[in-house]
Amino acid sequence: MSVTVRPRRSALYMPASKERALEKARGLAADVLLMDLEDAVAPAEKDTARAQLGVAITTGGYAPREVAVRVNGLGTPWHDDDLRAAATMGADAVLLPKVESSAMVDQVAWALDAAGAPASLPLWAMIETPAGVLAATEIAGHPRMTCLVLGTNDLLADLKARYRADRAALMPALAQTVLAARTHGCAVLDGVYNAFKDEHGLRAEAEQGRDLGMDGKTLIHPAQLAIANAVFGPTEDAIATARAEVQAFERAEAQGEGVAVVEGKIVENLHAAAARRLIAEAEAIAALEESLKEGA
Repeated sequence: MSVTVRPRRSALYMPASKERALEKARGLAADVLLMDLEDAVAPAEKDTARAQLGVAITTGGYAPREVAVRVNGLGTPWHDDDLRAAATMGADAVLLPKVESSAMVDQVAWALDAAGAPASLPLWAMIETPAGVLAATEIAGHPRMTCLVLGTNDLLADLKARYRADRAALMPALAQTVLAARTHGCAVLDGVYNAFKDEHGLRAEAEQGRDLGMDGKTLIHPAQLAIANAVFGPTEDAIATARAEVQAFERAEAQGEGVAVVEGKIVENLHAAAARRLIAEAEAIAALEESLKEGA
């Protein structure tokens, strides 16, 4: 059975108002480029950023990386224009901030359709408010939704909680968002780590997100890419073990047995399925990285 996986180990926010940043993004080893029209763009630059981003995406040079455009939120002066532009930019997804219900997703989907967006254009949702966390399952269940993105800075502020290295105050929200995403087959990305020069702290937080079930981490600086890619990518040992598990299980199946043993551990169908997915992820990452080398 073949498994299709799209790597999302690293998702880097890029300010659409900075032409140099948009150009630099073409050479960065990010799995996902989050082209930002919202927080990273000052109000006076919104219109220029939108037009500049449209030209950049149309010009190309970002593939095979995934490009998602984060628009300004419902109720802001720029939201409608952002959606009209994003509908036909050629981005891989549209990222919606502060989503708190499936109805909000519906409203955006209708607007994109009316603006001529492809019917298959995926929507991603920022989960960054208490209401958004409580509605995460409903949001993930929307037919156009393919990825939930944690906005941990905003969420922490709304909770009136203090940041700690173990992210204790955020644990219920992180876990609930992962549960919602997995229930409906969505990807899920962890929030940003603000101290971009603190490699030790970034690695620890990324490992925590990975252990919780996240697919990758959102980032604020290119210097964070290598750590996120390493933490959320499978190791060589893990790949070798996965291949051994698949081979052993397939041999067992051929002999009419439902269980195999690898390195003293039981391998059942669920373990073989997880191993196949890990192998597919490793192959997708290798293909992406090879493509980036060829384009360099």
